[in-house]
Amino acid sequence: MFQLFKKKAALEESAVLALAAVADGRCIPLEEVNDPVFSGKALGDGVAIVPEDCVIAAPCDGTVSMLAETLHAFGMTREDGLELMVHIGIDTVALKGEGFEALVSQGASVKKGDPLIRFDAALMREKGIDMTTMLILLNPAQYQPKMLAGGQQVKKGADTVIECSR
Repeated sequence: MFQLFKKKAALEESAVLALAAVADGRCIPLEEVNDPVFSGKALGDGVAIVPEDCVIAAPCDGTVSMLAETLHAFGMTREDGLELMVHIGIDTVALKGEGFEALVSQGASVKKGDPLIRFDAALMREKGIDMTTMLILLNPAQYQPKMLAGGQQVKKGADTVIECSR
């Protein structure tokens, strides 16, 4: 009987965790992001998406653990402990929330593909803002991430862009 529990624990530890695209658009490696903090992976490893729409969605089921006051970024925590951050655009913190609308609040439980933040695409174009959006793993030491979909068109909530195994 105890062997059954050991097998189940081993299966859970080796399970592959999938993170979906946070926007419709083209998925690119972090190294191609036009910001040295992200391209140099100072905040962690992940992928970026050049969005073609103005709604950013949850990459997985979890809890919105952080929602920046300026709404340009949010953090999520999965039930299994995986922590991630989504940073919308480059230098968007300087907008102080202008052009962003929160569709959820901090602490909310969300499902993969749920809309979380909307931005004003026309305003961002007018201001010359690069809206490349980064999906960053914050605790990658506990997981072995595999980046997928580099250079490909992806659909938010549907296409897997990162797989992690424990």
